[in-house]
Amino acid sequence: MKDNFSTISDQYAKFRPDYPQAIYDFLYPLLKQKECAWDCATGTGQVAHELAKDFNTVEATDMSAEQLKHAYPADNIKYSVQKAEHTTFADDSFDLITVAQAVHWFDFQQFNDEVKRVGRSNSVIALIGYELNNITPEIDAIVRAFYTDVVGPYWDPERRHVQDRYQNIPFPYRELETPEITNIKLWQLENLIGYLNTWSAVQHYEKKNGNNPVRQIENDLRKAWGTVETRRVNFPIIFKVGRVK
Repeated sequence: MKDNFSTISDQYAKFRPDYPQAIYDFLYPLLKQKECAWDCATGTGQVAHELAKDFNTVEATDMSAEQLKHAYPADNIKYSVQKAEHTTFADDSFDLITVAQAVHWFDFQQFNDEVKRVGRSNSVIALIGYELNNITPEIDAIVRAFYTDVVGPYWDPERRHVQDRYQNIPFPYRELETPEITNIKLWQLENLIGYLNTWSAVQHYEKKNGNNPVRQIENDLRKAWGTVETRRVNFPIIFKVGRVK
């Protein structure tokens, strides 16, 4: 698993969107019990924090100790530095396993073997992600040109799995039909700029070229944003759910 975000953990915690309640409303009725959940590659704990409201215990792991320093605290969340593919958890430990905007970085075979080992009978796995956001046609055109033409060559190959909506990631579970969900946020322009700065391709570009590529489009974004203080931002959710065993 790659670690592209340790150096910007504070920005990641501040500017990455959390996930809509509709995800949890779909998942929870599928479970026999809510004793223990594993939020794998938790980052700054956005999903773990929500799971902690309903589960007795949440194990939240990430390979980045720096990310975990910025994670949401809760008495029933146990944060630990562990790789997704190899954990110290006992067999048959979890009722629910979640991975949010991270599974595309994993070794799929090893991770799936680990899920089958630590998942309980009738447990559920949920792979969650989100596509490029939609705001207005003018803003979207600027962001998509930036995504493709400016930082396009700097995306890791694994990014293609997000573009494919995780359809080509091995998923050896009994897959369940999921609802279409859109994550809706009300953002100011600074939220959008902060979010763009958390892109892994932006980090790669800046490391190679010594300057921040987001500055190239900032003026165009301000003009397209206009005088409106907040705008509706739509993130189409990627959502794959299955029975582990």
